[in-house]
Amino acid sequence: MSTLSYEATGAAQQALEQHLPALVEDRIATRIFAKDHTLWGSDAESESAIRLGWVEAATVSQPLVKDILELREALRAEGVTRIVLCGMGGSSLAPEVIAGTAGVELTVLDSTDPDQVRAALADRLAETAIVVSSKSGSTVETDSQRRIFEQAFNDAGIDAASRIIIVTDPGSPLDKASREAGYRAVFNADPNVGGRFSALTAFGLVPSGLAGVDIQAFLDEAEETAEVLNEDAPENIGLALGTALGGTTPLRNKIVIAEDGSGIKGFADWAEQLIAESTGKLGTGVLPVVAGPGSPEVAEGADDVLVVRLVAADADVDLAENQVAIAGGLAAQMMVWEFATAVAGRLLGINPFDQPDVEAAKVAARGLLDAQPEPTPAAFVDGAIEVRGGQWLRSASTAAEAVSALLDTLAADSYLSVQAYFDRLAYAGFEGVRDELAAVTRRPVTFGWGPRFLHSTGQFHKGGPAIGVFLQVTAAAAEDLAIPERPFTFGELIAAQAAGDAQVLEEHGRPVLRLHLTDRAAGVAQLQDIVAALSSRASATES
Repeated sequence: MSTLSYEATGAAQQALEQHLPALVEDRIATRIFAKDHTLWGSDAESESAIRLGWVEAATVSQPLVKDILELREALRAEGVTRIVLCGMGGSSLAPEVIAGTAGVELTVLDSTDPDQVRAALADRLAETAIVVSSKSGSTVETDSQRRIFEQAFNDAGIDAASRIIIVTDPGSPLDKASREAGYRAVFNADPNVGGRFSALTAFGLVPSGLAGVDIQAFLDEAEETAEVLNEDAPENIGLALGTALGGTTPLRNKIVIAEDGSGIKGFADWAEQLIAESTGKLGTGVLPVVAGPGSPEVAEGADDVLVVRLVAADADVDLAENQVAIAGGLAAQMMVWEFATAVAGRLLGINPFDQPDVEAAKVAARGLLDAQPEPTPAAFVDGAIEVRGGQWLRSASTAAEAVSALLDTLAADSYLSVQAYFDRLAYAGFEGVRDELAAVTRRPVTFGWGPRFLHSTGQFHKGGPAIGVFLQVTAAAAEDLAIPERPFTFGELIAAQAAGDAQVLEEHGRPVLRLHLTDRAAGVAQLQDIVAALSSRASATES
């Protein structure tokens, strides 16, 4: 097994000293692995009773390996070497990290942006099979992606059924329809595992294994880690991390997760969903912030921030105050963080297995798709940017003034959330505004690509403490794309998802600045220039 290590300073170490003895005495570790559904209070019992299958996923999933590897070899024998994963949230984030860390190609399509969908369709279709992953079997994004790929296969003279693999819960609408359609394979996942805890189930293993990951070694490492976590001992790293996430006093509710030499690709993005969706509810919770070792939040030392550094096992780490360093292989880390999140939920007094506020944005989006209302008129247009916002916009007449007005709403305990609803692959460089805005505001800044973050941090933004300030960026596509047998297009779907989420945030009293880029490339460049100018002014003021 990969070497696990944990070190903490400041508030994290104090939380460990405060809570660890009681966690050990109350046998929290062994009770979690015994699936004790009473650990999170009476209100959580019904949900937790059907959501603790993840504790044994590494063992339960072992029989899947043979079927996955046999299918991989059969597909390769047919010349199928490219796997596209159509999935959202827990169905896509874990496989993306697993494949990326292993260095194998996996195309993750977790968007409804027409340009990003079209790009996925255009790349080596003849060599492609798709994995459609949806726990409920009714996720609108994955259903739309499956439809467009099925049409593309048929139009190209490819037997679509032979190129479609399904991962879903047994008995879901997708399960039944897929078997009737004769798709290449249908894998059922454990229904007693929630999406964000599903990395070690079929949702994580099928796309990763088909792409070429050594999933047997991955499961073996996780299984060994589970044995270590299933101990009521002061040395239990999962208990220690749980105290850091949910047990600081006063609560440091922004957890900055920085990749710092661990070699794990994109782990913080996976952990972001796990923690935000599990803890952000009932007005409390902790917000994960994906950052790098040189990001402003790491050095800022704010009173409401705790920094967790993902380091190499043999690293000589010099920890600053209020920091945690954790090392371990990917499978081991996934087990530790799932376990620690469950422990944090107990310390926070919430149910870590539900997501009561995620559905609100879905309902709003569906309502907008059905009604097809005219877009809210822009407050004004500046270059390639249409600006929409609330009363806090005041007298702003340029996009730069609007961004400044939004930032002025930040309080001492606030965070800024940047939400970009367009092609995350073609415009990956746009994420650079995150560090710049963190330096300008001296506040934690999250960056989410829509609509995928709706299945991730979206729960915290609405159900957590009312301290978020939101910059939503949408962008016109070069050309829209129809969804087969649906009365709406991909462009209409992503627009409704963005508008619906903004509507719910505003109903929760959150400040939302909506910037729509009428020309994608020009608008991105204009917005980047605005942020760069703010950064320059902030640097000049400090000097």
